[in-house]
Amino acid sequence: MSRGPLDGVTVVELGGFIAGPFAGQLLGDYGARVIKIEPPTGDPMRTWGVLQDGKSLWWPAIARNKESVVLDLKAEADRALARSICAQADIVLENFAPGRMQGWGLDYASLAAENPGLIMVHVSGFGQDGPRASDRGFGSVAEAMGGLRALMGFGDRPPVRAGISLGDSTAALFAVSGAMAALNERHRTGKGQEVDVALYESVFALTESLVADWEVGGISKQRAGSTLPGVAPSNVYSTQDGVEVLIAANSDSLFRRLAEAMGRPELIEDERFATHQARGVNAVALDALIEEWTSHLPSEAVEAAIDRYEIPRGRIFTPADIVADEQYRAREMVTRIEAPGYPEPMPMPSVVPRFTGTPGTIRSAGPELGAHTDAVRAEFG
Repeated sequence: MSRGPLDGVTVVELGGFIAGPFAGQLLGDYGARVIKIEPPTGDPMRTWGVLQDGKSLWWPAIARNKESVVLDLKAEADRALARSICAQADIVLENFAPGRMQGWGLDYASLAAENPGLIMVHVSGFGQDGPRASDRGFGSVAEAMGGLRALMGFGDRPPVRAGISLGDSTAALFAVSGAMAALNERHRTGKGQEVDVALYESVFALTESLVADWEVGGISKQRAGSTLPGVAPSNVYSTQDGVEVLIAANSDSLFRRLAEAMGRPELIEDERFATHQARGVNAVALDALIEEWTSHLPSEAVEAAIDRYEIPRGRIFTPADIVADEQYRAREMVTRIEAPGYPEPMPMPSVVPRFTGTPGTIRSAGPELGAHTDAVRAEFG
């Protein structure tokens, strides 16, 4: 069975909470061996989120495919073992405050002197330098400073947040892509390097033309609720049976097909909706017309009409919708796996993306604290 495209790569994960561990989860999904070094108290993620008998239901997923090794890095003997492990690793992934690794003698310069091919990925709130480098920074702060929160919600109300940790998860994705780029460079030169991921910069990187729109175009984007200003129709519409369906028909060809699906072909020639720019200006009126149509039909009829004309659409899914959906089932996107200390198999998202030649795998759920300490001590001590 394939272990994934990173089979043979060893990753040492230090740190806790979300951004670093999620990056470690992804590297493990792709086949890397991930040795997670935890303090005696364990990663705080073990008791975060929804709990069952004091254990996080998130832990089996975010710590999957990892080995748990308990080391007290305040103790010299444990620091020496950590150095030995890192000296034989390909990637060290850490998300402590800048300077913490140096205080333990685990900084890049010290480790690379013995392991010049080492890649060290730093994940922190504000990066390794700059006036705020030493400040603590969670994903929520990154979303605020990265420009995202200012765009989320409705203009007449304070900014809102998504129901997940976008700032942390986005930084984790950049940490993985940075690690992969550095691995590729090492194949050419044999030399490792440091990869510096700041949470707020990771969020800012997603903001498209936000600054150019302001600095060059004189437009400061504002919160616009469930719509994207100037792009219509692309909104959520309620059906007769209370289902909410997102319909995205914001190109000229798609809008023509939507008008036909609605039985309103005259809208195609209506000057308010005839062009992309006109639809953007008249989005409120257009959304009202579409809602009038969807609200008088059951969801299945709306979806059937939209599908007949090949228009992008999707229901607003709840967890119940996800586990019941035929597309999720066909692609086996929900994996259930036995997890140590949990009474039943734990569902979690499967490996993304898919690799046709060397598919990633979920080989084990998050381990109990220190489950691999003795084995790793024997191997690296």
